Amino acid sequence: MLNRVVGRKGLRTGLIVSKGFEDFHRMGRAIQCYLGYAFEDRLHLNTHRYDEPLAHIHDTRGVTERVDSKGGIVIPVRLHEAREAAAELIDQGCKAIVISFLSSYLNGEHERAVRDVCLEVAKEKGKEIPVFASVDYYPVRKETHRTNTTLLEAYAAEPSRAILSQLSDRMKEKGAKFDVRVMASHGGTIGWKAKELARSLVSGPIGGVIGAKYLAEELNIENIACSDIGGTSFDMALIVKSKFAMHQDGDMARLVLSLPLVAMDTIGAGAGSLVRIDPYSNSLKLGPDSAGYRVGTCWPEGGIDTVSVTDCHIILGYLNPDNFLGGILELDVPRARKCVQDQIATPLGLSLEDAAAGVIELLDLSLRQHLRAMISAKGYAPSDFVCFSYGGGGPVHAYGYTKGLGFKETIIPAWAAGFSAFGCATADFEYRYDKSTDIGITQESTADEKLAAVQTLQSSWDELTEKVLEEFRINGFTPDQVTLTPGYRMQYLGQLNDLEMDSPLASVGTAADWDKLVGTFDETYARVYADAARSPELGFGITGAILRGSVETKKPSIPHEEEGSATPDASASIGERPFYYNSEWVTAKLYHMESLNPGNRITGPAVIESDATTYVVPTGFETWMDGHRLFHLIEV
Repeated sequence: MLNRVVGRKGLRTGLIVSKGFEDFHRMGRAIQCYLGYAFEDRLHLNTHRYDEPLAHIHDTRGVTERVDSKGGIVIPVRLHEAREAAAELIDQGCKAIVISFLSSYLNGEHERAVRDVCLEVAKEKGKEIPVFASVDYYPVRKETHRTNTTLLEAYAAEPSRAILSQLSDRMKEKGAKFDVRVMASHGGTIGWKAKELARSLVSGPIGGVIGAKYLAEELNIENIACSDIGGTSFDMALIVKSKFAMHQDGDMARLVLSLPLVAMDTIGAGAGSLVRIDPYSNSLKLGPDSAGYRVGTCWPEGGIDTVSVTDCHIILGYLNPDNFLGGILELDVPRARKCVQDQIATPLGLSLEDAAAGVIELLDLSLRQHLRAMISAKGYAPSDFVCFSYGGGGPVHAYGYTKGLGFKETIIPAWAAGFSAFGCATADFEYRYDKSTDIGITQESTADEKLAAVQTLQSSWDELTEKVLEEFRINGFTPDQVTLTPGYRMQYLGQLNDLEMDSPLASVGTAADWDKLVGTFDETYARVYADAARSPELGFGITGAILRGSVETKKPSIPHEEEGSATPDASASIGERPFYYNSEWVTAKLYHMESLNPGNRITGPAVIESDATTYVVPTGFETWMDGHRLFHLIEV
């Protein structure tokens, strides 16, 4: 789905908006013109650009209507205009229609009326096209975010649904007894029949966080710093007291979206990042672009001519060129050496080895600084956390970006390369719906005002409950099989940011219930920021209602093996290799990862190889494997 969005290869989609606002989608929010840019490119206007809109201006129509800031109808919707707009869009070849009015999240009457008109027109013309009203999917404030997200449902999710349907059918032919599910942005899995399939646009890195939470619960660890290194990016997240934070307005593919997203910090630096010399400062520059699946100059068939971090790994002895991805790819080491020499070493006046080592050190330093900043910005210290390192590049760089930070310990799963997929398998079958609310209570508010506030919140929960249960009905579950968890987003009045939390009550209906909601918020606020930062004198506002429904699924089992000798079996040793570290060549012992047993302890320099990843243990470090086949990295 993401590739479909990035390449703008989705369904031709018509857009109907409030009259007078026909251009707001292609204008977007200003941030969209530099999303994904490196810092230096964000600074200069001449580098900013807007991508092609999902709905072209020629496929956009305005309909007269207006709803005020309280949800009152100021101008009734002109349905004859909606009929004309739908007919024109269908006649000019649109395969789907999206309706997104300015203040529809406050009152969806107009959008639903236009939706029904569009369906009537399509039927009259003998066409079966999907029609998406934003209020049916994302009834939340911020019209650009809401419109982008609803457009994704039509533009990209519907074509992807067809592919997932075919995959599900093929699996059933092979004996599967359930429909295909995909990871969703909120941390649960959803079926391919889900109404809000656009939530699956972001999945991989989120699976890692869910897997880390599941594994930590098995190990009785409350605070985890998650770090995921792939070929393109370094993704970080914090789990505090067994809970991860959520972002309401994330972005993906240079679009701001109204998707609840597991809170993560991402930088464009990974094991496949391209390496260049900045022409202005004559210094090394990493990324943000990456060789991706094309590896680097060491794989001529990939068509990459710019040095990548992987090329430096090969030169320094970190990776085995004869066992890259289990030997599937044939790497050209001399070509990698020549490219690093010509592009990096010679211009900087360095030896080949020092140039390659400088690239690795720069990457590790960048990752370490971002990881430390992410933790300290939230009011914590690395010493409060255990660091989980995973992803294909995690075991290669774990020693480098955790060195000196002071984590309680660093844990690397033996299945690090597939850890995000493991995380997807640990997630519950879960649907989530959100709705914006405008509820404010001050210290002077009366009991009647508190009662009205909780009644508004409960009304939103009731509305969302029907949507969640409908999703499960589509997938063959009855309401009694679904566990419902209401939640809300609250903030101190006047503050810009809110916090999400589960409700301490299954339902609310009294003034005393309001006080319990506030108590939960105060506790959450003190945990996320600091107790001294609480500001109850400002009053409290609920900005959104949340309803999650889940069905528990069978989880993968964690290995439980008896720990044995600290000395690896002779069969686990596969030789030695020159390894460049701290400006000198040393001899690293080589081990086969799958042949190691729980209890084995290895002192660096050593390299532990697997077909999917490589675990580097340099001089000054040692590692041991526990009974869960988790490696513990120790700085000695």
